[in-house]
Amino acid sequence: LERQLLMQNQMRERQTAMQIAWTREFLKYFGTFFGLAAIGLTTGAIKKKNLGVLLPIVPLSFIFAYQYDMGYGTLLQRIKGEAENILDTQSTLLELPKGPLTYEDLEKIRRSQSKFFIEK
Repeated sequence: LERQLLMQNQMRERQTAMQIAWTREFLKYFGTFFGLAAIGLTTGAIKKKNLGVLLPIVPLSFIFAYQYDMGYGTLLQRIKGEAENILDTQSTLLELPKGPLTYEDLEKIRRSQSKFFIEK
């Protein structure tokens, strides 16, 4: 059981590391896109003398900030803290509908799905 727990923890850590690495890689491409879009939109706004052209920068900046926070900031620590808070103070939110799954429940489901099961 201890080995299984260690393996599960290692898999979780590797998946989290992959998620952070993916976010950092995505940030490079999105950051380039955001920078070029900001320059282009600013240039367009100056040439047309219309500040409305700059409006797309607002949602793009929120996406950029979120991705930066995920890849290099403290977003994961804040998520972890909130998850710990939920576990400590709001554990009723985590309860499964109809309670935990039991062996008897699994057997009922298996029997109902089995075409070859003959009830005695």
